[in-house]
Amino acid sequence: MPGMGGATVGERAHDDTGALRRTLSFRDLVVYGLLFIAPMAPVGIFGTLQATSHGAITAVYVVATVAMAFTAYSYAQMVRVVPKAGSVYAYARVGLGRGAGFVAGWMAMLDYLLIPAVAYLFSGIALHALVPQVHQWVWTAVAVVVTTLLNLWGVRTAAVVGFAVLALEIAVLVVFVVAAVWALAAHGAQRGWAVPLTGEGGFSLDAVLAAVSVAVLSYLGFDAIASFAEEASGGSRRVARAVVTCLVVAGVLFAVQTYLAALLAPMSAAELAARPGEQGAAFYTTVDSAVGGWLHDLVAVSKAIGAAFAALAGQAAAGRLLFAMARDRRLPGAMAKVDAGSGVPRRALLGAALVTLVAAVWAAARDDGLDRLSSIVNVGALSAFALLHASVIGWFRFRRQGAPPSVLRHVVVPLLGLAVVVAVVVEASPTARIVGGVWLLVGLVVLAVQYARAGAGPSDA
Repeated sequence: MPGMGGATVGERAHDDTGALRRTLSFRDLVVYGLLFIAPMAPVGIFGTLQATSHGAITAVYVVATVAMAFTAYSYAQMVRVVPKAGSVYAYARVGLGRGAGFVAGWMAMLDYLLIPAVAYLFSGIALHALVPQVHQWVWTAVAVVVTTLLNLWGVRTAAVVGFAVLALEIAVLVVFVVAAVWALAAHGAQRGWAVPLTGEGGFSLDAVLAAVSVAVLSYLGFDAIASFAEEASGGSRRVARAVVTCLVVAGVLFAVQTYLAALLAPMSAAELAARPGEQGAAFYTTVDSAVGGWLHDLVAVSKAIGAAFAALAGQAAAGRLLFAMARDRRLPGAMAKVDAGSGVPRRALLGAALVTLVAAVWAAARDDGLDRLSSIVNVGALSAFALLHASVIGWFRFRRQGAPPSVLRHVVVPLLGLAVVVAVVVEASPTARIVGGVWLLVGLVVLAVQYARAGAGPSDA
């Protein structure tokens, strides 16, 4: 099958596995990506980013979108070469070797299992605030069960329900934008119109970059679209286009809502930095003071529902990753089965759901659970992104046969993307780096055991 720049790599599935069905349209792919990201993702970290960036929160999202564009471009390159489930695992396997592919999949697994857990926890917290008689861990568990059943029902069913939820989220966002513009017209802004881009008291590049390392969390999930490459109708080019489209749409939505909220925020960035306890509710406080309690409640309900379905998309992507690794005998083969009725990797989905359920309920039962989970979720994804960029260089520069690679597209752009990822990882919390390092070490041990059992040497990596 022809692909970008010449050859496309396809690897035959084992005889005891089923085939994923090509039922997802371009719209479905974008819906899954936006669901995983969530259109109002900045709501929960608005106050933190305001304080960290010295008020230049919109600049943070502009820079973060550009930074993630390098990663989206590398995904678009590799999904055309390897139109398979497994995403970065499959790309690194082809571009760098089987060992690197396993490490990429192992690190991405940390992201795909923990991000849904955080989203489920957000949903549980929001529902508990609306119905405090029910503990948040119960609401969290209910969200896991409901969305898991939808995923098991079939990818098309989940996509249709997900589209309805996404439409609701975007409708609430539109209501917020209209109400915010009305409030600005009626009462004026709390600060200068350029402040969300320049910051309070002058622009600080260091402060913006420090905030970008946190803002990247809002984008994790657009890459999950690539996990559905084997279920997308229209070929790999449609998947590549959906990845880029999802990132651009999310970037615009994030910039618009943070710009308006920053203009209306009653507390300055300096005040938020001095009172960290106010940061988590800063967006809701802004909405309440500028518009009214009705919009506060509407945003809270939308966040509760949207978070659960963000987790649905993440759980689906995690199931495809486990399926792909099991199909290549990197994980237990039982997870490589495809259900004949629904066409989904049922066992892989249930395995992902079980891990996510344990992590989410554990965190929901602890006062510091959200902090512990959210501090480590981005390391797995960023490590996988680094191997993705290396895979582009490895495949086009060293492994592909035929026409020479484009230095700009296949060397310079992925190197820039790699540099961005490294810079963000450096800014990550010490806890995140420690957890990521331990997870990587465990993965290397698992890989070494697999080599020992198969009698393979380092040359097979």
